[in-house]
Amino acid sequence: MGIVISPAKRDLDKEVLRIFMKSIELLGGPRKLIEYRNLTWLPSLMEACYAIALKNRFKTEEEIAKELGITKQTVRRILESDPLAVKKKLTGEYVGKFDEHVAGGIAKLAWSEIRKGREDTELMIEASRQVLEGLGGPVWAVLTLMRIRGLDFPVEEPRVLKERLKGIKAFGVNLEDVAGVISYPIKNPAELLSKLSKEIRKHMREE
Repeated sequence: MGIVISPAKRDLDKEVLRIFMKSIELLGGPRKLIEYRNLTWLPSLMEACYAIALKNRFKTEEEIAKELGITKQTVRRILESDPLAVKKKLTGEYVGKFDEHVAGGIAKLAWSEIRKGREDTELMIEASRQVLEGLGGPVWAVLTLMRIRGLDFPVEEPRVLKERLKGIKAFGVNLEDVAGVISYPIKNPAELLSKLSKEIRKHMREE
């Protein structure tokens, strides 16, 4: 018997992707992302988007940590983040590590903008797809999220992911191959990015 994905779970994933895409827009869009070069923080941004969405559903820090597979302290840093620091980051005034505190601030700011009706997700996704296709390594996380759009989680085996990620490379590593070796099940997009990122780093160390 197949896994039944509840409407609430689908709604959560959809909301998270909306927050994530708005976050990318606030950071200057996909073209601006290329300038950052080292995008290892993207999985953290996705986790922050999930944390904010789950908090909106009145989940506790402990429940959010369990859902995302991260520590309670990380969740607290995300939820206690200051959107003002993010605004300084976006205007070039912020100097410091791009950690979960900053990621949380971006996600909070993105959610605030969405609540005010300031989003055009479909346009952003299409524009991002056009820019990111073919760029590979520097933007692998964003491109991965675009390829898995509409995919039901949890993902129990690699077949679907290998098909979705075909043709994407991250620092010379084929994500189709990586999808075949990471552990399953995968509960959500944040966990997928985290597992892909760890495997990519492992491949890079071996080279």
